[in-house]
Amino acid sequence: MTAVWPSLFRFTVGVYWLYFASTKWQGVDWVKGLLQSAGPQNPIPGLHELLIQVVAPNWFFFAVAQTVGETVVAFLLLLGLATRWAGILGLLLATGLAVTVGFEVKDDGFRWLYYLGVLVNAQVIVSGPGPVAVSRFSWVPAYLR
Repeated sequence: MTAVWPSLFRFTVGVYWLYFASTKWQGVDWVKGLLQSAGPQNPIPGLHELLIQVVAPNWFFFAVAQTVGETVVAFLLLLGLATRWAGILGLLLATGLAVTVGFEVKDDGFRWLYYLGVLVNAQVIVSGPGPVAVSRFSWVPAYLR
């Protein structure tokens, strides 16, 4: 049973990303205010200016790119394909959320949800797909393993 834990963990992280992606599938208009207010509240030098000058005016592009990335990570992790690459992409997406949107959250307990995303994706990278994954089949191309 313990051999299955990496697969179960990977699948759970895939559900995590699928949930966040699905909140934007019907539209990303609600993200506009979030992305436009992220810059002024961000304390990180350089990122503060980047959010104000680049992200805020181009909020739609960044919201759609985040949604596509979340969806790709979710499906790859759910299926167990390119698990470590999906984990790396998930780690980048989660880090981006943690250092931008995470500073808008006033409740420190809720802010940890963003940091948790960074940690769980790092664990997926380390543990790999586990024994229950589509990538275990011999017909799967090597770049998807």
